[in-house]
Amino acid sequence: MFCFGTRPEAIKLAPVIQELARHPREFEPVVLVTAQHRHMLDQVLRAFDIRPDHDLDLMRPGQSLADVTVGVLRGVERVLRRVRPDMVIVQGDTTSALAAALAAFYQRIPVGHVEAGLRTCDKYSPFPEEMNRRLVSSLADQHFAPTRAAKENLLREGVPRGHIHVTGNTVVDALKAIRRSKVAWHIPVFDKIAPEQRVVLVTAHRRESFGPGFESICYALRMLVERNSDVEVVYPVHLNPNVRGPVRTILGGTQRIHLIEPLEYLPFVRLMKRAYLILTDSGGIQEEAPALGKPVLVMRDVTERPEAVEAGAAKLVGTDADAIVSTTERLLRSTAAYRKMARVRNPFGDGRASARIMTALRRFLLFPENRHTTAKTPSRRRTMPSGPSL
Repeated sequence: MFCFGTRPEAIKLAPVIQELARHPREFEPVVLVTAQHRHMLDQVLRAFDIRPDHDLDLMRPGQSLADVTVGVLRGVERVLRRVRPDMVIVQGDTTSALAAALAAFYQRIPVGHVEAGLRTCDKYSPFPEEMNRRLVSSLADQHFAPTRAAKENLLREGVPRGHIHVTGNTVVDALKAIRRSKVAWHIPVFDKIAPEQRVVLVTAHRRESFGPGFESICYALRMLVERNSDVEVVYPVHLNPNVRGPVRTILGGTQRIHLIEPLEYLPFVRLMKRAYLILTDSGGIQEEAPALGKPVLVMRDVTERPEAVEAGAAKLVGTDADAIVSTTERLLRSTAAYRKMARVRNPFGDGRASARIMTALRRFLLFPENRHTTAKTPSRRRTMPSGPSL
C-alpha cells in the first residue's frame, strides 16, 4: 500500500506504483491518498493516470500540523485494518508520511521509506520536515536512499547496512516519463513573454520562511525586475494564505512579474525547461533542475540535498534580498558562471530508481529472514505459481 497526500509525494511515488503495476503476478499496488493538498494532488494523479483505491479527503481550511497528523493516523489505521497490506510505502518528509508510517507500525506492518536518509541536522529547518524524516527512519524496515550521502547518514544513525538501498531519486524517473508525453499543453503566461526575454522561475512556500524571510524574498524578486529589463519572473503561487498574502501585497501589479496559479505537473516541467534559471525553496526542484540543465538558487539557509550544491548545480542563497539579487545577477551577467552550473551532471540518478526499489522489495518480502519487525497478523495473500504475492 502506498500512502501519500501531497503533490511532491505523488510525483515521486507515481513511477514506483507504475513499476510494480507492470508485474501483476508479484505485486498488487494499492493506493491510499490522504489528500491534505487536494487540488495539487489531483493534478499529479491525472498526469500519471493513477486512481486511488482509498481517499481520506483530509483537506480542511486552516488545519494545524496536529490536525493533519491525527486525521492521517486515524484514517490510515481504519484502512489498514481492512486491507492488511504486506507493506506500507511512504515517501519523503511530509506529515502524511510520518503518520502513515506510525499507523503501519501500530499494526505491525513493515514500512518502506522512499527518499530516506536526507538530513540538515537542524531539527527546525526545514520545519517540520527534518524531524518527520528522522522519525520515519526510526519506523522504517527498508530505506530507499537516493544517494550514497543519504546512505551514510542512515548508517551513522545505526540503520543496518542491509536495510539500506541506494536507488537514485524517483523524481528523475518521473521527469523522464513526463518529458516523453506527447500531450500539447498551452501555458498562457508564455503569450505575455517575448522569446528573447529571460525567465526566472520562482517557487517559494516554506513554513520556516513565513514572515520577514518571505517578505524579503518578495522584495528581492521586485528588485530583480527593476534592475534587469530583460528578466521576466514567473511565480506559480502556492495556495497557502501565508504565501498568497505577502506575494499579492508586495508583488501584485509589478511589471514583468507574472503571478500565476499552481500548474499541473506536465506544464510545470515545460515551464522549467523554458526558464533561464530557477529560484526555489522546494526540495524536489533542487533535484529536477540539474536534470534539465538549469542552475538553481536555493532560498534557504540549509539543504538536505547537499549533493546538488557540492556538484555545482545549486547554490544556497538564503532569504536575504541582497544575497538573492546579487547571486542571480551574477548568473544573468556571466556566461561562464552560468555554464559552469548548467552543465553539471545530475547527482540524483539515472531514472531507474523505481526498478531498483522493486528489486529490493522483492528480495525483502521473499525472504522472511530479511525482516526485522515483529510478526504481524497474517494478511490476505494470492497464491502465485511464480512465488509469493508481494
